[in-house]
Amino acid sequence: MRTGSARARLVGAGQPAGAWRPGSVPEQLGVAGLGAAGAAVAYQVALGGKGLWLLCPLRMLTGVPCPLCGMTTAATGLASGDLGAALAANPLVLLLAGFTLVMAVLMAARALGRAPPPAQWPESRRRQSYWVVAGLAAASWAFQLHRFGWV
Repeated sequence: MRTGSARARLVGAGQPAGAWRPGSVPEQLGVAGLGAAGAAVAYQVALGGKGLWLLCPLRMLTGVPCPLCGMTTAATGLASGDLGAALAANPLVLLLAGFTLVMAVLMAARALGRAPPPAQWPESRRRQSYWVVAGLAAASWAFQLHRFGWV
């Protein structure tokens, strides 16, 4: 077995030979995004985007939309190719879809041994990423509050 192969790297990383699991939080989020994309496509194929509406629990209980309100509608709109409906429901869906696509390519490259395993981020970069996520959530929430007439 070559030391530079994917199998050798996986064994060295404490995982059994032939096994690959997402090792970083971005990879785990990418897997979740792939699952959500698959569900959105399956929903379009099975029901044609009609019939099932998942209500936001916060909006249902308080009337106030959450930062992710409209994400189900946006994802199914994107899955059906209706970019206008996706953007109208929640523009954050494009950013999440792009992130999912990039992570899918990166995870495939890592599984094939073409990319190195993820490295631990320094504390400063992790702190910056938390601020970016918080800013995106705040912008999405402002959009949803405006969309539903709260602002």
